[in-house]
Amino acid sequence: MQVIERNDVYIVIPALNEALRIRGVVEGALRECPNVILVDDGSDDGTGEQIAGLPVIVLRHAQRMGKGAALRDGFAEALRRGARGIITMDGDGQHDAADIPRLIDAANAYPDHIVIGARLRKRAAQPGYRRLANEFGDWGISWGCGFLVADTQSGQRFYPAKVARLGDVPGEDFVFEAQILITAARQLGVRCVSVPIESRYQGVEPEGPQFRKSHFRPLRDLWRITSHVVKQVWGYGNIMGEYRTTRANPPVIHDPSGEFASAPVLRDAVGRNA
Repeated sequence: MQVIERNDVYIVIPALNEALRIRGVVEGALRECPNVILVDDGSDDGTGEQIAGLPVIVLRHAQRMGKGAALRDGFAEALRRGARGIITMDGDGQHDAADIPRLIDAANAYPDHIVIGARLRKRAAQPGYRRLANEFGDWGISWGCGFLVADTQSGQRFYPAKVARLGDVPGEDFVFEAQILITAARQLGVRCVSVPIESRYQGVEPEGPQFRKSHFRPLRDLWRITSHVVKQVWGYGNIMGEYRTTRANPPVIHDPSGEFASAPVLRDAVGRNA
């Protein structure tokens, strides 16, 4: 299989009111890949003006349409331009562009997989409520996929072109990012591999970068994701059989350094009973 190079990849950055950090995010992405698409989802804080003069493709929604719509439009533009793979990053600066080469390396090591930048490093620094919310989301979304996934809610991912081409992925906002994992697994047989990245949150380090308040609302958005996934799992039938199959397929971690090779770390990544 042909190796994926950085020039084969497009980086899609959905952005809603990201004036605080967006220029640094885009500049970091450009250092790793020449093909960057910013989807401005109806920002009213001057997000677009912050990246003036940078060699990026800008798509703008006249009004807010949600993260799912922003990603769909970014995928369509990247595919139209010949992308063999698409990397997504959030516009708030919580993802480190320096991890992009590691995602591409994992994509070549695991062809036709979705690669997830899993927030396993400095995990103890993650706010407790976010950690619990993530573990609960991993439990439900993994059940929908039929195999365990480390960090199902990370927005830093590599999608093979065939996954980005899926035209019938339901769900808006953060539900879309959960659903595309499930649809890719059930329709295409595509699995996920996770690459350890660092957890970066507001206020974790006094001297660290500042982030705007997250658009993710754990109670609201997890309810939306969970109710969406449960309906599908129920429709599969043989619920307990599906659950046993899921638990029998552990998460795949691409970690050449061996830092996360131990079983306890993998358990922490996907819940205590993984």
